[in-house]
Amino acid sequence: CIYLRRIYFSVHYCDSSVIPKIDSEIGILYYTTDFLGCGGIIKNQNDDFIVSEIISEKAHSKICLESGFAVYKLQKNGIDTTHALNEIFRKYGIRLKSLGLKDASAVTEQFVFTTYKTNRHLEINKSKYSLKKVGFTDKLISKKEMIGNHFSIKINGASNELSKFSEFDKILNFYGYQRFGSRRPVTHLVGRAMIQKDFAGAVDLLLSFTSQYDNIENTKLRELMSDVSKYPEALKIIPKNMDLEKIALKEMIEHSDPVKTIRALPLQIRRFFVQSYQSYIFNHTLSMSFDAGEELFVPQSDDVCYNKNGELGKFENDPLQRLSIPFVGYSYYKKTRFHYYVEKILRDEGITHKDFFSKELQEISNEGGFRNSSIQCDDYSVKDNVVSFSLSRGSFATVILREIIKPENPLTSGF
Repeated sequence: CIYLRRIYFSVHYCDSSVIPKIDSEIGILYYTTDFLGCGGIIKNQNDDFIVSEIISEKAHSKICLESGFAVYKLQKNGIDTTHALNEIFRKYGIRLKSLGLKDASAVTEQFVFTTYKTNRHLEINKSKYSLKKVGFTDKLISKKEMIGNHFSIKINGASNELSKFSEFDKILNFYGYQRFGSRRPVTHLVGRAMIQKDFAGAVDLLLSFTSQYDNIENTKLRELMSDVSKYPEALKIIPKNMDLEKIALKEMIEHSDPVKTIRALPLQIRRFFVQSYQSYIFNHTLSMSFDAGEELFVPQSDDVCYNKNGELGKFENDPLQRLSIPFVGYSYYKKTRFHYYVEKILRDEGITHKDFFSKELQEISNEGGFRNSSIQCDDYSVKDNVVSFSLSRGSFATVILREIIKPENPLTSGF
């Protein structure tokens, strides 16, 4: 019986035809564990999904001075990092930088800091966010010193099978749904248009791309914004949470210049669109490599790897080295066993790696790099229907949960 279930799984779950449509739209074409799934729903409420940022001991040891760069812990609930920091700047005049972005649909804690030296420390306690003093440091904390996140996630309605999941070493390091916009998976499409120099198309996608997963009100508004002559009408009724669309509408009404419109968006967002497209290509590379039977969990001779210190180099038979796969940009490194798959994807997309250098919008140019092929999941535990674990920087908890739950419809399951 168990054998037959395994055969069923290998046919059913590793067949891209039964992967949820939203997964295939963002380049995730396979499940990679044999676990049949426990079902259930996440994020019934924000405190079902708790995230705490982890920084290195070296970074902690820097935070001890009485003046310098001020370091805080930002705790938030129901607001994303970008909007929280923008509101703090607007209301309190303090500009802060984060090491990473945290979702709005969660309770999160992360380190933020000033990019200028000061002896002032502000403490804030609002309904959606709070800012607590940690200390000062004489050197800025770098993103490399944010080593990961700890998660505590409640899975409502999970079956008793939840406690049996143990395949932590078989999960590929896909980019998760939120990287692409979740209910409106459009960020990579905007990025693709920007890389293809179709700036008018990028603006049109930002404003009017509709998704079957979005609500009726948003869909109607986006249909209105598909008509350039209706931009003034749309601007009058656009909701506050569509702040990027509001910027784009104002610019297009005033200048009718797509490049100026994209430049009016925050720099972090402009770059994020391109990074989302790179993430889509990476997901496809992983999927194609898995389908072809490539070894993706154990490095092979001549593979590129990260070592325990986060340094990149060729595989040296070190068990602490982790296989890494190219993250395509203008400095793309071709000499890996994954070049065949990357080249095919780029050809199908109608671009080359050189297109990631933009003459028209140089600030969105991205040299690319490498990313670990699989997820390293530490400290995993299950208590009742709450799973807890730690992931290294850049890995997505939703990718772990996708393998555990095996949702038929990720978005209605809270993803």
